[in-house]
Amino acid sequence: MSVSTDFRRQLEGYSLTTAEILYHLPDHPHLLQSFVWQHHDLFPEFPELRRFLAFWQETLDGPLHSVKVAHSRLIKPAELRAIGAEFHLH
Repeated sequence: MSVSTDFRRQLEGYSLTTAEILYHLPDHPHLLQSFVWQHHDLFPEFPELRRFLAFWQETLDGPLHSVKVAHSRLIKPAELRAIGAEFHLH
């Protein structure tokens, strides 16, 4: 039995990373388009994302405007605690 590449990477510390990439449309540079990229990547270097962005800049026509990154070590769910009372409005 072989182990999947994704599982092996998770053992190496990789986890799901999401990036929202805003770029200028080649034919209409004043307009921005959004592209969502998801892949397993390594925090904080993000080698997969950097590789993808380098490919984008070398190959694709739409110049990058901005990149927002979400990763489990950057954003975590809020801590929830039980409360002793409950209030109803209306």
